[in-house]
Amino acid sequence: MDFFLISLVFLFALGIFLSLFFLFSVNKSGETLPPGRTGLPVIGESIEFLATGWKGHPEKFIFDRMTKYSSNVFRTSLLGEKAAVFCGASGNKFLFSNENKLVEAWWPASVDKIFPSSNGSSKEEAIKMRKMLPNFFKPEALKQYVGVMDHITQRHFASGWENNNEVVVFPLTKRYTFWLACRLFVSIEDPNHVDKFADPFDSLASGLISLPIDLPGTPFNRAIKASNFIRKELHDIIKQRKIDLAEGKASPTQDILSYMLLTSDEDGKFMAELDIADKILGLLIGGHDTASSACTFIVKYLAELPEIYEGVYKGKSSTLPYLYPFNQFSFIYAY
Repeated sequence: MDFFLISLVFLFALGIFLSLFFLFSVNKSGETLPPGRTGLPVIGESIEFLATGWKGHPEKFIFDRMTKYSSNVFRTSLLGEKAAVFCGASGNKFLFSNENKLVEAWWPASVDKIFPSSNGSSKEEAIKMRKMLPNFFKPEALKQYVGVMDHITQRHFASGWENNNEVVVFPLTKRYTFWLACRLFVSIEDPNHVDKFADPFDSLASGLISLPIDLPGTPFNRAIKASNFIRKELHDIIKQRKIDLAEGKASPTQDILSYMLLTSDEDGKFMAELDIADKILGLLIGGHDTASSACTFIVKYLAELPEIYEGVYKGKSSTLPYLYPFNQFSFIYAY
């Protein structure tokens, strides 16, 4: 009897909660919303979205809703935030031709917990970075890093590719691009020092696209802890670099860290140490999977299209000494 009464009370409370949720979730502005659904309260459709990624087919979430709702745009709710998903060439053209006009860059509130900027939101910090970095990435500025990149590339192939009959491409390219980023951003070149950051960055990357539930053991909680660890390590590196620059032991142009320490904004203000740590952390995580995925697909398509590979291999210049004959390897493209 007690169990029956408890069940009735629970169902009554659940009914009231759902009624209030749908009552206050109705679009009262009179605007026409794209077709679609927002799923469960708070969670939305995050579980379906993440499940397709875990199964190795993240595009299925998009294609299923394009078929069901619209091939141009549909609405959903992901990671605690309502969203409209633009699809196809026309949707991308609209999005990128109207940036800061009809649409603007935006991050879920959960991202600010992982990347806690000292001043303002992550959106505001992204705008500051866009204004600061173009000078660093000018062709004449990048020329000095070609030799450094070639040196890292040779060491990477020697340690991870040579004398192997089979290579797992994606983990290798992730290690390679992360090693390059550590060297070009903060002048960390020692593989052991790079490895010290590798596992926390894997936790950070995994937790970025996860349910924003900050409980012990969750991917989101591990991402916050990893972020705090990396920021502390970066802060120590930054303090030492300031000393080295003052004593002439470091070059003003040796990496992005020196550039940030010595570059002021339009008001003549220099960034605080914690701000710089946040910026470098964002740059490192931004290139953690994207560049390595691109490298992996280049290897994949060159291996699958031998006539294209032969043309590239025969036309290589002296600056590309490590373009291997792919018939030496069997590849596993592990994601």
